[in-house]
Amino acid sequence: MKQAGSILIVDDNPDILIAARLLLKQHYQCVKTTDDPFKIESIINEQKAAEQSVDIVLLDMNFSQDAISGQEGFYWLKKIIEQDASIVVLLMTAYGDIQIAVDAIKAGASDFIAKPWQNEQLLGAVAAAFSHAKDKQQVGKLTRQTQGLTQALSGQQFDFLGQSEAMQQVFSLIEKAAVTDANILICGESGTGKELAAHAIHQASLRNDQAFISLDMGAVSNNLFESELFGHKKGAFTDAKSDRIGRFELAHQGSLFLDELGNLPLSQQVKLLAALQNRQISPIGSSQVIDIDIRLICATNDNLAQAVAEGRFRQDLLYRINTVEIRLPPLRERQEDIPLLVNYYLNHFGQKYKRELTVAPSDLNALSRYSWPGNVRELAHAIERAVILSDSSVLDISSVIGNVSNTPATGDLATNSAESTVVDYDTFDLEVIEQRTVRAALKHFQGNVSHAAKALGLTRGAMYRRLDKYGL
Repeated sequence: MKQAGSILIVDDNPDILIAARLLLKQHYQCVKTTDDPFKIESIINEQKAAEQSVDIVLLDMNFSQDAISGQEGFYWLKKIIEQDASIVVLLMTAYGDIQIAVDAIKAGASDFIAKPWQNEQLLGAVAAAFSHAKDKQQVGKLTRQTQGLTQALSGQQFDFLGQSEAMQQVFSLIEKAAVTDANILICGESGTGKELAAHAIHQASLRNDQAFISLDMGAVSNNLFESELFGHKKGAFTDAKSDRIGRFELAHQGSLFLDELGNLPLSQQVKLLAALQNRQISPIGSSQVIDIDIRLICATNDNLAQAVAEGRFRQDLLYRINTVEIRLPPLRERQEDIPLLVNYYLNHFGQKYKRELTVAPSDLNALSRYSWPGNVRELAHAIERAVILSDSSVLDISSVIGNVSNTPATGDLATNSAESTVVDYDTFDLEVIEQRTVRAALKHFQGNVSHAAKALGLTRGAMYRRLDKYGL
């Protein structure tokens, strides 16, 4: 039985090409030959496009008549390595100079073969080269996976906390769903801790010893969605300088978390649906099909049912991703959790910035009455800034978020006179900024949606979507 693998023989002597091909074709599935070294690049690319990448190149060291220096061989060796470092090169020459052999190996060749060869010698050298090629390919794959995992796993991770009845219901639902492989959709306002919930699901699942890979769909430009999800091959498009492993492949046998799924364009939704149905992907620029085994967890702050009605989201994809739906309550609906969260983040950021701080009861009461439109993310940000800016051992939270004691925790803030106290600190969370801007516009135009939408540069439809999104 022939061994899987592809060999390219490059020599200007047709007798050498015929002899080597006849010998190696008996043992290996694909053996290509050329007498023109300028065709090496195109043959390698053609083989790669046919999903039969060249593993070994047998390369003559001299192509010009009467040349004996081997410099041509060194030149083409360098070109091959630059094109694809995973290819193993065996150099051939009729002049068995030991110094040339040493220099060839230093330049990146796997071995050196003197012509004429003994068949057993050539077969042994090629077999060793194939073993080397597999090692190089595995190292290359592991390197790409490590780079992808490093990128995918980066970011700060907090605990998923809560003692309120609302959160206990969430924890109970997570406990029941996590031990299955059911697809889960996490819904909730921005900042409610959807990624923390996804981590909790993964940790409670049977896949907790495998990778948890996340992708924020809202942070990926439209033309990169497919590459991020499924990967790409080198040269598949202009900026594809090297192979890239997609998030699906990185998450194989683990969990894949797709945050802000509502941002996925319709053109990509059908590809995601096909991958989930078939449990297979194909990187861009490749006809290779890769089997995938993942547990899918998605999250959104969008109303996907409404998005389906508006034609922005596929109904069949929604059915596929929300076998179990978990809604995370906003912080204003679980005020009894605020002291727990304040103390948790105070301890966390105190350790980070090497500060020992306490919080005054009056400030803790004020924080508990605050509406927290940015939810847990806003609270964590506020505590971190307070830890940094506090001059004493007692946390001065008022210097960060203003006089929160006058801000109600519930009610329509668009018409509340305390609105000005809500915006008394810097935030770079676009969701929070948008929500506050919409509230302010409604207040300014005394609830007139048409006037507020025009002032914000929005259509009435876009304005109503935001009113629904923020519960206004």
